[in-house]
Amino acid sequence: MTEAFHIISDGSCDLPTELVQEKNITVVPFYVSFDDEHYFKEKAEIDIRDFYQQMVDRKGVYPKSSMPSIQDYAEAFLPYAAENIPMICICITTKFSGSMQSALNARTLILEKYPQAQITVIDATINTVLQGQYVLEAANLRDHGMRYEDTIARLEEIKSTGRIFFTVGNMEYLKHGGRIGKVAALAGGALDIRPVITLKQGEIFPSGIDRGRKRTTRKALNLLLEYLQESTLDAACYSLAVGYGYDREEGIAFRDQSLTILREKGYAVSEMPVYQIGATIGVHTGPYPLGFGIIERGIHS
Repeated sequence: MTEAFHIISDGSCDLPTELVQEKNITVVPFYVSFDDEHYFKEKAEIDIRDFYQQMVDRKGVYPKSSMPSIQDYAEAFLPYAAENIPMICICITTKFSGSMQSALNARTLILEKYPQAQITVIDATINTVLQGQYVLEAANLRDHGMRYEDTIARLEEIKSTGRIFFTVGNMEYLKHGGRIGKVAALAGGALDIRPVITLKQGEIFPSGIDRGRKRTTRKALNLLLEYLQESTLDAACYSLAVGYGYDREEGIAFRDQSLTILREKGYAVSEMPVYQIGATIGVHTGPYPLGFGIIERGIHS
């Protein structure tokens, strides 16, 4: 059976390969380099675990990521254009990367050969695990039989609800990447001070500082609780996930502890998958990012 339309995302979505295959999603990888010379396709040519292992083993080496090329997107679009299958392509926030522009340029190329092709490119205004949740909502809308145009409209409605509440192991990579002047200024040079950060609508905002991992992860949980308290929707109306970097065991323990606290406070959260944050964001956070992604579901159960 031919699918009604196809979902494509760039590699910032950080969805596990098995889940991408199960949900029939195409991912166009980012590239990562440790020497500014040799770039490797994320997951296809370098495993995420290997990427983090190199960061841990090679102190003072700061990897870089590079967006997918126009050609990469054109190759992803081509088979669906040839079969006249409409596409929705979801890209990392344009405030972090030019990935969406590559996709738009590829769309123009494809339309020259296939003028009837339907390719809608969406700025997710978010990234990493949260972008993955957004992509899964797109697939869920498709799989529930929602029409192409209605799916696009619904995706535009829910994306502003997306939030990431997270912390990092230290300030080193954030400072080096120059992404968070406000956060760095807030933390200063104090020993073992770590930030808690909110990402919403494509930008990062300082949401507090503290000493030590337990305190900053608890602050991230408190930010999530505040978000749910302020919402007019039930907790079940949200997709919620934990993102981690190098340490999967820490990510699972954090998820389990958070689920217990959420349920004790009366929030009916049935599940909270744990996903590994990929290289696209990991180059800026370092090996130890940890936090939540939350976004309104496309379909409320």
